[in-house]
Amino acid sequence: MMNNDTSGLDCDLLIAGGGLAGATLALALARALPTLRVTVVEAFPLAPEPLPEDYQPSYDARSTALAWGSKEIYQQLGLWPRLARHATPICRVHVSDRGRFGATRLSAREQGQDALGYVVDNRWMGLCLMAELAGESRIEWLAPAEVVTASPRESGVMVTVDQGGVRRSLAAQCLVVADGGRSGLREALGFQAKRHDYGHHALIANVSTSDSHGFTAYERFTSQGPMALLPQGNPQRAGRASALVWTVDDHALTRMLASSEDERCQQLQEHFGWRLGRVTRFGRCNHYPLALTTVEESVRPGVVLVGNAAHTLHPVAGQGFNLALRGLMALVEQFQQAHAAGQPLGSMAVLGRYQQLHRRDWRQTRLFSDSLIKVFGHPLPAMAAARNAGLIGLDLLPGARRWFTRTAMGMGGRRPVFSPTPQGVPTDAEH
Repeated sequence: MMNNDTSGLDCDLLIAGGGLAGATLALALARALPTLRVTVVEAFPLAPEPLPEDYQPSYDARSTALAWGSKEIYQQLGLWPRLARHATPICRVHVSDRGRFGATRLSAREQGQDALGYVVDNRWMGLCLMAELAGESRIEWLAPAEVVTASPRESGVMVTVDQGGVRRSLAAQCLVVADGGRSGLREALGFQAKRHDYGHHALIANVSTSDSHGFTAYERFTSQGPMALLPQGNPQRAGRASALVWTVDDHALTRMLASSEDERCQQLQEHFGWRLGRVTRFGRCNHYPLALTTVEESVRPGVVLVGNAAHTLHPVAGQGFNLALRGLMALVEQFQQAHAAGQPLGSMAVLGRYQQLHRRDWRQTRLFSDSLIKVFGHPLPAMAAARNAGLIGLDLLPGARRWFTRTAMGMGGRRPVFSPTPQGVPTDAEH
């Protein structure tokens, strides 16, 4: 067994970024490696709030679609009982191409599950994570603060943290960069990110319809771009509110932002159709440019990029956060194995294994998302006819539909396994 001397370290792991990804990683480390000292550096002030019994998200709240595989991860971490109180199930998915007959329908019942996934308000997720982390004495929070730079040292990494204009150095075994897709720290550390612009924007808003969604999510491919309507509201009683994610070009985005609410409802009605009746309300619009961002080498001695700091995807298949979550668990898995073997957590042997495993998942997920864009974004009539036939075939062939459904549920590839306690070393699991 190697000698993993941690004397002289201020902490074992330092996480730069305390958002959903960083907080989830901190919780997973507390569950899997409770003896480690973890420091989370977050740019925004930390104001822990008690979980309100009568929590109600605002109409314009942003939300995240959690695949079934992600629900299982949060179940393993002990967070799901909290999250489930305001997690709207996706029991069915309806995929269609505007102006074409073909469609395919995915069903949780067909997979023997209660749901294909869940839609959760981001603020609720944050409240649940903070409530769960509140009792973890070995998780230290520095907020508001930011990691300015980092440099390797013999036993790990030396990190410079700026907190209120005061800088100090912290020694750790490993720095985990989890500060999002616009990571300034990633750039400061010299990681090279490749960016492929799709030339479109994601328009995000919450909408209401005259008919209930019935816990069905809709993926619709239109001339303006793919759109998704995800069910929101009471987990037990289907409502009329849905989260809209619509891919639009520059011209369409400008027109939508300049339109009145009634005009936006009309435009959505025109492209989505009447499956949910009349569009009655269109909430506040958020938008961001779409790009495929990748960092070819996401690890260095003592440093690892995770989540959107390492890669971003097109939102067409809703796989971004779910991919990031699986990556976090793969990293925890490697940390747990290294800790049991006495290996330094920031060594390239440990981080390299993580990168190799997670890269396979990333490539498969990217191929799945990009394939949908290429097939459904092509305007040629011959391609339109081919994808129409493909949707019909997917609906009629149980084997193909099962593969498509399991991929969308985040259950198509390798699923990281780690023990919730430090006893025992987890093994690779292929599902």
